[in-house]
Amino acid sequence: MNYAIIGSGEIGTALARAFARKNIEVAIANSRGPKTLASLTEELGPSVFPRSVQDACEAEIIFLAVPFTAHPDVAKQFKQWNGKIIVDTTNVFHVAPEELGGLLSSEIVSKAFVGARLVKAFNHLPAAQLGTNPPVKGQRQAVFLSSNDADASATVAAVATQLGFAPVELGRLDRGGVPLHVVDGQPGGILFQNLVSLG
Repeated sequence: MNYAIIGSGEIGTALARAFARKNIEVAIANSRGPKTLASLTEELGPSVFPRSVQDACEAEIIFLAVPFTAHPDVAKQFKQWNGKIIVDTTNVFHVAPEELGGLLSSEIVSKAFVGARLVKAFNHLPAAQLGTNPPVKGQRQAVFLSSNDADASATVAAVATQLGFAPVELGRLDRGGVPLHVVDGQPGGILFQNLVSLG
C-alpha cells in the first residue's frame, strides 16, 4: 500500500509529520510544484518525499488536504479513479450552505472523484492539535472515520492505527458521519473534540 498527501497547508503538513514520526513513506504534493516542498521534506526526513500532484495521484491511498473549493482541481487528474481510496480531510466553514445543495460536503467530493472510494477522516481537529497529544502510556488520540464503503473505512482505520491514532468508525456518511461535517453552516458535534482512547 502506498500513500500520498495532496496539499501542504496546515493539515497536509500535520499529516506528513505523523507519517514521518512513524517512518512510514508518504508522498506530498501541492499546486506549486515539488521544488516548493524542499524545506519541508528536508526537515521531516527521507520518509516524506515531494511529488507533483499528477504523480502523487498514482498512490493507492490519497489524503485530500486542500481547501474544499480546490477539490475539483485534484479530481480532474483522472476521469476514473479505479477504486483508489480518497481520505477527505476538508471542511466547509467558509462555504455558503446553499452551495452544497443539501448534500454533505463529502458527498460532493465523492461525486467529483468518479470511481474512488471516499473516507471522511482527519478533519475533526485543528492542525495544531492533530497528532500532538502528549505521549501518555495507554492513550492514543482518537480519529473519527466515516464512509459508504466499509472496506475502505477499515483500510484507513488500519493506517490511522499505524500512525499512532485510535480510529473510531462511525458508519455511513449520511448516518454516523454527519457529526463530522458542517451542516447548515454549523459544525457537527464531533468537530474540534480532542478525545483520547484508553488502552
